[in-house]
Amino acid sequence: MAQNSIFERFARAGFVVSGIVHLIIGYIAIRLALGGAAGTADQSGAMTELAAKPGGIAALWVGVVAFAIMGLWRLAEAALGSSSRPDADSKKSEVIDRLKAFALAVVYFAFAFSAFGFARGSGKSSSEQSAGVTARLMQTTAGTIVLVAGALVIIAVGGYHVYKGASRSFLDDLEGTTGPLVRRLGMVGYIAKGLAIVSIGLLVILAVSRSEPDKASGLDGAFKTVGAQPYGVALLIAAGVGIITYGLYSFAMARYAKM
Repeated sequence: MAQNSIFERFARAGFVVSGIVHLIIGYIAIRLALGGAAGTADQSGAMTELAAKPGGIAALWVGVVAFAIMGLWRLAEAALGSSSRPDADSKKSEVIDRLKAFALAVVYFAFAFSAFGFARGSGKSSSEQSAGVTARLMQTTAGTIVLVAGALVIIAVGGYHVYKGASRSFLDDLEGTTGPLVRRLGMVGYIAKGLAIVSIGLLVILAVSRSEPDKASGLDGAFKTVGAQPYGVALLIAAGVGIITYGLYSFAMARYAKM
């Protein structure tokens, strides 16, 4: 399926849409740091801003299709294995690759669902949804355990992003000859996004420990928490620039990603 040219073009378009979303998130974060107009520095806030721009609704519909196809592509990899790594020398590495592909499929399907809501004009703030789900789960011991376990998984995913950027292992996902600019964008982008994801997990644990579900408000909450710290403005600007860098790397992924 991944060899179908139309399928591949839509999948690569998904990287472009993802890049645009990350650029907007980074822009909102910097705007918040500089005391600009209020906004939600996360996926829902980015899609809200995109929907308000000329042609934004059409871009969101493209995103729905592109993200859904990217999800199907990763789901196919999870079920059949990746054809881009025929030299995998162990069963363990194959299992890990399939698990990563399945996790990415879930993420892309979630993006598609979110884009679908905003394209129809019925999108909801992911920060409010996160806080609402956290509040419901915190009402029971089992729910609290699920929250902590989920937070640890989020932290692990963020740590993996940091490792992927620092070790430059993301280059294994690319084909063809890439220049130093692409490598630098990938390194900085993955590290910045990884740190942002880790902060989300830490906020969930903080919310559970203090019984304050509003603390678990996703990426927007993480950015605003960073902004409230000493030197928060500089840290928030740096985080915004890092997310923008990941967005620029997503454009490179649209060209160089192995399919």
